[in-house]
Amino acid sequence: MKERITELKQKIAQADAIIIGAGAGLSTAAGFVYTGARFEKYFADFGQKYGFRDMYSGGFYPYGAKEEFWAYWSRYIWINRYMDAPKKTYNNLLQLVKGKDYFVLTTNVDHCFQKAGFDKKRIFYTQGDYGLFQCTKPCCQQTWDNEESIRRMILAQGFEIGEHHELILPEGKAATMTVPSGLLPVCPNCGQPLTMNLRSDDRFVEDAGWQKAAVEYEKWVTSHQNTKTLWLEIGVGYNTPGIIKYNFWQQVYQNEQAAYVCLNYEEQPVPEEIRNRSVMISGDSDQVIWELVS
Repeated sequence: MKERITELKQKIAQADAIIIGAGAGLSTAAGFVYTGARFEKYFADFGQKYGFRDMYSGGFYPYGAKEEFWAYWSRYIWINRYMDAPKKTYNNLLQLVKGKDYFVLTTNVDHCFQKAGFDKKRIFYTQGDYGLFQCTKPCCQQTWDNEESIRRMILAQGFEIGEHHELILPEGKAATMTVPSGLLPVCPNCGQPLTMNLRSDDRFVEDAGWQKAAVEYEKWVTSHQNTKTLWLEIGVGYNTPGIIKYNFWQQVYQNEQAAYVCLNYEEQPVPEEIRNRSVMISGDSDQVIWELVS
């Protein structure tokens, strides 16, 4: 591990540019876990009523009423989008690329890069953003910021919002598991219900911001096709490997000056064609990133 981290430090120092490809494993390393104590703290009532034991399962549960659906999802969005990450993983990652010509390509929808201080003009969130609503129909290619709407739903359930956007339930008080009907989000254009701007089917809205980020990403990649670029993949699995993992392999294969790095909790394979220009580090990405900046 020490030798690989030393090798990675050298590659970072020698690189003309760095592109970060981030998957869910990076946010997990930062403390955004969907099970265990964090689930029990915010969703014990839903878990007890319906029998699920993780936030992900709760997000797919067929609630009988929209008021209950949005009670669950408002908590989910708040703690995974507006609350600060428990660890400084993203902040440390920013220190790692500070001063470099960098870009971020991510399938994460929790906004952690921008909250840590990454330049929003250098980030492409391919799969959406928990902080945006879109029309369920959809009637238009627009999205709307949802922080104030989600905040009202949270407060209506009896929670208070503390420092670092922490959700606090006053002692001796139980949260309600519904929100008032008047808080249900509706499209200002057509009156249909709003939903989260998350890619799940062909109704995903790629709004003007998404389109602009896609163009900036393509421009960045094109301008670095023949430069000493480090393709740094962190926490990427095989749910949508074509967006980051396979893409990064192909880019490194096509550019002999490029290098590929994979940080993942478990050991990952790498094509033989780029093996001699790759560094693979398995383990806790938070710890690895901390060692790289310390």
